[in-house]
Amino acid sequence: MQNVRYKILGGIKMSSNENNAPLISIKNLYKIFGKNEKKVLEEVKAGKSKEAILAETGHTVGLADINLDIYPGEIFVIMGLSGSGKSTLIRHFNRLIDPTAGEIVVAGDDVMQLNDKDLQNFRRQKMAMVFQRFGLMPHRTVLQNITYGLQVQGVAKKDREERGNEWLKTVGLDGYAKQYPGQLSGGQQQRVGLARALCTDADILLMDEAFSALDPLIRSEMQDQLIELQDKLHKTIVFITHDLDEALRIGDKIAILRDGLLIQQGTPVDILLNPIDDYVEAFVKDVNRARALTVETVMQPQICRISSENIGEAVAQMRKSKQEYGYVVNDDGYQGMITQETLENVEKSDYGNAITDELLEDVPSVQSDALLESVISDMLDNEHPLAVLNAEGEVEGHLSRTTLAEVLSDSNEESKDPDPQKE
Repeated sequence: MQNVRYKILGGIKMSSNENNAPLISIKNLYKIFGKNEKKVLEEVKAGKSKEAILAETGHTVGLADINLDIYPGEIFVIMGLSGSGKSTLIRHFNRLIDPTAGEIVVAGDDVMQLNDKDLQNFRRQKMAMVFQRFGLMPHRTVLQNITYGLQVQGVAKKDREERGNEWLKTVGLDGYAKQYPGQLSGGQQQRVGLARALCTDADILLMDEAFSALDPLIRSEMQDQLIELQDKLHKTIVFITHDLDEALRIGDKIAILRDGLLIQQGTPVDILLNPIDDYVEAFVKDVNRARALTVETVMQPQICRISSENIGEAVAQMRKSKQEYGYVVNDDGYQGMITQETLENVEKSDYGNAITDELLEDVPSVQSDALLESVISDMLDNEHPLAVLNAEGEVEGHLSRTTLAEVLSDSNEESKDPDPQKE
């Protein structure tokens, strides 16, 4: 999965996608169900509530002024409770539902301007859909189900079966080609549905509550498989769910709907740590943050990096930084922590000597992509903040008990720039 991570407490890191054009752009989208939707639209735009519209006109407001940008390679999760409008929204992307008003642009094409033939080709080639209830044809074999989209596209039987068998292997169903859907478990059927969507080689996957009908264990396995596939394929995936844990696990971005309104959108970390209102806060309050957040999302920038070859230079670096400790790094990587007190107790006559292990505090390092849950024991065993290393082994920041306690507490009042001396 393209995990675009953000440092909330240590300063926001922008996604590389910010410089690219969105693959899907939704602007000022409205959907009103009823015979006089255009007339009622003006009342919705004037600010009349969904309840008042229904009571006075008998019309239902499905969506109201939705604006979204979805970038290439993202897993974009749209979530909300039943009736929030999430399934209505995803069906606008391929015009299974036409909006009352608004703009839908996909890969530069204004979807609302496509004629019937172009729309048919658009649905066959640009987007593929994975349904909650699998949507498989019971009278066709697994392989025939997977290759159905290619058959519709006119691909020769030999070529489509070759491609279909490759996707069977990819989703872990090698050997099931001649089976029928009724002979498979629910998880296996959903793997067939996923393989069918991927087999068309569409750039965009629409997944509407795709894993909701599965048992929890199978659902978790399917989430793992989707993440694994996304690491290889880099598709653009629009994923509908009502489950925040699922959204946090797989999503690069999340949009939360309520009564047809877009309440908040952002990265999983943004939404988890900074819910915009009581409605979103109710979603996130029971989430186990230790299992949802990585070290990188909450770490602070590194305080003092000691790269000196001798003690005297280290003393000078420490004094210049005005910190009580620093992380010692040499060509072999992170070596440990050294405190200002230790350096100040060294005789000046020894300033020319190299920094030895005896001078270092044995403070472990943690990886920036580690879940907070996995570093709690190390954190509790050490009074000093832990060094945070990136994938290249370089010191990227530090994680203190104070920061960890703030993030894992029920309070959402995170400090934006804590005083390192108080950690």
